Amino acid sequence: MDLQLQDRVALVVGGKGYVGAAVVDRLRQEGATVVVASRTATDSADSVAMDTADQASVDTAVARVLEQHGHVDVLVVTAAPAADTLDPDRRSDPEQVAAAIDGKALGFLRVANAVLPAQRRAGFGRVVVVSGQNAYLSGNITTSLRNAATNVIAKNLADETAGTGVTVNVVNPGTVTDEPSAAVRAGAGGESSPQQIADLVAFLSSPLSVVSGESISIAHRVLGSVVV
Repeated sequence: MDLQLQDRVALVVGGKGYVGAAVVDRLRQEGATVVVASRTATDSADSVAMDTADQASVDTAVARVLEQHGHVDVLVVTAAPAADTLDPDRRSDPEQVAAAIDGKALGFLRVANAVLPAQRRAGFGRVVVVSGQNAYLSGNITTSLRNAATNVIAKNLADETAGTGVTVNVVNPGTVTDEPSAAVRAGAGGESSPQQIADLVAFLSSPLSVVSGESISIAHRVLGSVVV
């Protein structure tokens, strides 16, 4: 299937990471012009330095991409501190919770707020953020809230852009691994690979997709959960 991404400009925030790199490769396979944003990137035609915790850094990076390429058709945000950097012994510590929400949910919001005005003016845009199925689970306030906040922000942005040609969606992985198991444990989500996540992100980035306002679980959504 031709996803009609040839010559579309995609900004992938966190594009050097485990999932982000797979998204970059997949979008480039579809012919998109991909700009990778990360804190360690050097400014060039295909990369830009961006710290999602700093609005000035975000604004400068997005302005640079718009100046170089004229438009940002697709925004994909995979950037967030890795889950294993969060201290499980501080899972209900307000300081860690606040920092985690800022690092993931508000980082996404800063970038989306910088990109969406240009997409609205163009009458087309695709925004996809990678969150996680911890949004559905209790047991760790830090991981639950940073993902739940990301999903709620995305839904609000989708509603704000309804009817403008811009869509906003969330992809919620469970455990991400190179070799996902077909088995699913009770109370857990299914496993998926970076490449499988990238395939879903590529479809949601396509003009063929008119899905908006959805939080989509990749692989199996939490086994045994009815209401979330």
